[in-house]
Amino acid sequence: MRRTGPTNIMLRKLIKELKKASNKYKAPVWDYVADLLSKPSRDRVVVNLGRLNRYVSDGDVVVVPGKVLGVGSLNKKITLAVASISLSAADKVKASGSRLMHIRDLLNEDPEGKGVKVIV
Repeated sequence: MRRTGPTNIMLRKLIKELKKASNKYKAPVWDYVADLLSKPSRDRVVVNLGRLNRYVSDGDVVVVPGKVLGVGSLNKKITLAVASISLSAADKVKASGSRLMHIRDLLNEDPEGKGVKVIV
């Protein structure tokens, strides 16, 4: 079978924007995020808040190219950009004082991708 990629039109547009920004600003981080989002749905990234809490520091800018789930807790103030997030995870992130946004918003704020951590 031929690989078709994601069928969600919003996800396809996001991948296209990420690749364009990667080429325009010479930022390989956005190309890496686009590749992770292009995977089949069964291979996409799923991260729990406990893992985020373990691997990030205060003030980090973090991208999760997949879904964030609410298992665990987040004790640090970070900027979190996600493709998808569960309701319980969103509540916990906001309760920790962290900033939550979509990957597209972070791409518009920081097109060069400097200091962005990708959690897989």
